[in-house]
Amino acid sequence: MSEKGCVIIPTYNERENVEEIIKAVLRQDERLHVLVVDDNSPDGTGEIADKMAEENPRIDVLHREEKEGLGQAYIAGFRHALNSDFDYIFEMDADFSHDPKYLPYFLEAIEEADLVLGSRYISGVNVINWPMSRLLLSYYANVYTRIVTGLPLRDATGGFKCFRREVLEAIDLDEVRSNGYSFQIEMSFRAHKKGFKIKEIPIIFTDRVQGKSKMSKKIVREAIWMVWRLRFWSLTGKIK
Repeated sequence: MSEKGCVIIPTYNERENVEEIIKAVLRQDERLHVLVVDDNSPDGTGEIADKMAEENPRIDVLHREEKEGLGQAYIAGFRHALNSDFDYIFEMDADFSHDPKYLPYFLEAIEEADLVLGSRYISGVNVINWPMSRLLLSYYANVYTRIVTGLPLRDATGGFKCFRREVLEAIDLDEVRSNGYSFQIEMSFRAHKKGFKIKEIPIIFTDRVQGKSKMSKKIVREAIWMVWRLRFWSLTGKIK
């Protein structure tokens, strides 16, 4: 396979992680490039990424003026990547909760799929360092999502993904409404409704060691209501 992949890494105050995560990604395969989407981090994350980009043509940095949420960061990254000649476009966290060692498995799986998801729940429960309350919230959020939307995924809320560019080209990014973790559900739902083949591969998710989690009650509330909106939009033909 000679196709190129762009790994999009959104950042906000990730100076403890950004340099090492970029290096780790690039070590996995010479066809992988990194796009850091930084939301004007006050801790200097963007400047660290800029310095690395000056020294390596496989690194690019997209600066946004303010923190507008995960979904908007990814959409900006998608647009940027689609304007280049990348065949595969990845989503990945900056904090090593998504281990770069799995990237070669994504590249292998995407040869027979349109969208590949790294699943924490496809072979048991593979989450390390989460409190039981958050683990139960995540697990049952996925059960809830499957019941309400009919999306046939074990881990619809996970954010470790690889899209063929054709999938993102087929989705009207202007119509995507989610911005928190429900963004992951919505993107997979829209791809599923378009008839694209989705494959889950097992990963082990390890909670961040450095920096602070971006999870909040607002993000949880958005996800609870968004699945019903997705179901309604599907039934009324707004999502096809």
